Amino acid sequence: MNWAQMYDCYGDVHRVPELLERVGHDDDTEAWDELSYRLVLERDLVFPAGFAALPRLVRLASRSARARGLAGTITRCAAGGHGCDDLLADCADAIAELRKLLDRHLRSRPADYLATFLDWLAVEEQYHLSAVVGEHRG
Repeated sequence: MNWAQMYDCYGDVHRVPELLERVGHDDDTEAWDELSYRLVLERDLVFPAGFAALPRLVRLASRSARARGLAGTITRCAAGGHGCDDLLADCADAIAELRKLLDRHLRSRPADYLATFLDWLAVEEQYHLSAVVGEHRG
């Protein structure tokens, strides 16, 4: 991955790989929060670094609810005007793996069922349905 071209919402290219390294070794709440802010602006707009981070997040998702949730958020934002269709296409394997993880998680009838279901809709490329249901939850 050429991180020099993968800017985040602050225009930085070096911080996301550092944060991915931190969260991969430790469940550091501050690092997770910063990573989330850098990859997805206002839970709506994903940046190139978000797609670049997606495969790593999916690898972490089997043991981390935060990784699973952030990977799902990035996937839900894929329908937006991010200008990163080539990066999204490169994430096909990671998205397929995320689909399996989300399906297993849904079968366990988790407390976060609705959020996981919205993410699952997105990996099934039902972005707009995921967004509409998400707007009306709560």
